[in-house]
Amino acid sequence: MPEERLQKILAHAGIASRRKAEELISAGRVSVNGKTVTTLGWKADLAVDRVKVDGRVLSAPDRHVYFVLNKPKNCVTTVRDPQGRQTVMTFLKGVRERIYPIGRLDYASEGLVLLTNDGEFANRLMSPASHVTKTYLVKVNGALTAEQEEEFRRGIPMHGRRTAPAGLKLIRPGENPWYEVRLVEGRQNQIRIMFKHFGRLVEKLKRVKIGFLELGALKPGSYRTLTNAEVARFRKLMSLDHVAQSGETIKS
Repeated sequence: MPEERLQKILAHAGIASRRKAEELISAGRVSVNGKTVTTLGWKADLAVDRVKVDGRVLSAPDRHVYFVLNKPKNCVTTVRDPQGRQTVMTFLKGVRERIYPIGRLDYASEGLVLLTNDGEFANRLMSPASHVTKTYLVKVNGALTAEQEEEFRRGIPMHGRRTAPAGLKLIRPGENPWYEVRLVEGRQNQIRIMFKHFGRLVEKLKRVKIGFLELGALKPGSYRTLTNAEVARFRKLMSLDHVAQSGETIKS
């Protein structure tokens, strides 16, 4: 096998997404042939080099697996948590493969989370360049004006960079209205920050759809395996590039 960058090797081996793998390397948790590596450009060949993560020898997974979980509130979307909080892995104890969540859904939010040991699949799904839309139902403590809704759709300044165009639709009016929000990016706490920009606080947030895949009747804390047809459809969806080329944006 040819040499590859360590973060790509870790992703293919099902340890983490490439982004998370880079964090593991930078934190000094990866070694090659007994030497701790913290350089992101480091390359290795898993066929001849002994790569370890947290002292465990790395090997490629026998097979790739894909799961969908309905994440309950008050747990973190990580494999482990330094603060000792409950993680999504609590609900997948029957899974033998070493899997990890694709992207994050914050502690107080709930809904659809995908998990896998396929690093390349995870990397493509998390990339905004793949234009895979995530759909959320959001309850806030007050309605936006028509002007604010349009600004929300166009994007707002967030941490020095404007958010990508978003879909926004009022689905239940009232003092505490519900909105449907659709994003092609997933920056940390993005929806909460976007509503806060307009003086509104998010009271409930639930992800109900990723691409074509709907949460459906899956109960909180329950999971299921993706079907072969669903995996194939995701692969096809992520290989499309006509959206980016046409400059199409999300419409409400």
